[in-house]
Amino acid sequence: MFRRRSRIDREFREVQRAGQAMLAAASGRSLPEAPTQAAASAEPADFLPPDFRAPSRQDVSGFMMRWDPPLVIDGEVHACHCGAYRNWIVFNMRDDSVWLRCPAGHETHEPCLDTGWYNRHSGPVDRFHPTLEDGLRHLDH
Repeated sequence: MFRRRSRIDREFREVQRAGQAMLAAASGRSLPEAPTQAAASAEPADFLPPDFRAPSRQDVSGFMMRWDPPLVIDGEVHACHCGAYRNWIVFNMRDDSVWLRCPAGHETHEPCLDTGWYNRHSGPVDRFHPTLEDGLRHLDH
């Protein structure tokens, strides 16, 4: 499959160069020089310096978000054993499991929720925290 993909890429580049040559001939301009084979096969340089790169999914233990309204799962309001039914912290862990934390600090795995649910309901990541306590403090929990 890898060879087929590289052949397709090579054919695409050849067709692209031929199209550019036709456009250049029609407009009367000269073409820029094509990159050498060594330059074309070299890995592209990283665009951002390391300090500006966001961690990848493998670099973090999980994601968390606040869920202030009552959490409805399968048509029922989910409640903790302590009676809390709102102001949850929802964790999406690296192993694609979703955990809930009530305001009293009780944590439970919720098998009915998954990473797809979390991604549909969470906003963009606004900050990364080195510890769980820092993240909870950021979310006022």
